[in-house]
Amino acid sequence: MVSTISPQQLAELLTSDKPIRLIDVRTPAEFGEVHVTNAHNLPLDRLDPATVTAEASDDEPIYFICKSGGRSGKACEKLIAAGFTNVISVAGGTTACETAGLPVVRGRKAMSLERQVRIAAGALVFGGVLLAAFADNADNDMLEKIGLGIAGFVGAGLVFAGVTDTCGMAMLIARMPWNQVSGPATSCSRALLLTAVLAATAGPALAASPTRDSLPAVQRAVAEQKAVIIDVREPDEWAESHLAGARLVPLSRLEAGVSPAELARVLPKDRIIYCHCLAGGRCLMAADILKPLGYDVRPLGQSYDELVAAGFPAVTGR
Repeated sequence: MVSTISPQQLAELLTSDKPIRLIDVRTPAEFGEVHVTNAHNLPLDRLDPATVTAEASDDEPIYFICKSGGRSGKACEKLIAAGFTNVISVAGGTTACETAGLPVVRGRKAMSLERQVRIAAGALVFGGVLLAAFADNADNDMLEKIGLGIAGFVGAGLVFAGVTDTCGMAMLIARMPWNQVSGPATSCSRALLLTAVLAATAGPALAASPTRDSLPAVQRAVAEQKAVIIDVREPDEWAESHLAGARLVPLSRLEAGVSPAELARVLPKDRIIYCHCLAGGRCLMAADILKPLGYDVRPLGQSYDELVAAGFPAVTGR
């Protein structure tokens, strides 16, 4: 049985002189929208008990929080299974803490993981039913079986999730690029989710795909001035840390509309344009905007951290 504390008890702990370790296990996008003051973000799908408990002592509990208490309870179970039992879940999660008046940090609105699961599950079921109906009208038994199979599979998955309180779809969606972004960049999350839903029901995925150019080839092209690197994250992300020599062209600015003349002052058409973002999602959208304008734009599939680890020098700000 996982131990819990109420938001009121958490408030008392936060106002005491003794610091506590409070970990928010929601996605970065959810955390960026609103989180309890002093909470640190470590998504449930990345939670490594060995790392979390490396510096913890048995007499100092680790507190976990999520949106409503489900994921924080699972985080506690992970650590208990690994042999560390001094863990506590905040009952009711961030939602209950907001209601109780605890101080929170707010960012831009993000779509909750639970809502994304409902949208994705509904889209898959709807798409499966449409496929089955179309196949029935066209006398195609195979397509009808596929459509009904999709709808049935999702329905069975939802029943399984309800019985076991474990949702595979939620764990998958939590890893999507739009859920790895916090702060202003979450403005793109709904567009990315909509794209994913359209792909699941009837439409194609993003036209752009990550480049097959190797990272050493990218570095050589930049060094030989045959290519430039652009960062399509937001200014606050750029200010915190960015690749040396990269140029900032925020996706939000591209989506708002930039004149060709203004783009030409930043992006040379006689060079390859390698674009990157935090996790690899936004640069695909940027490529879809820039390619029709005549740019040889090649999205990098690696995350920002992977690029730095591969030897791309970084400039650190605040």
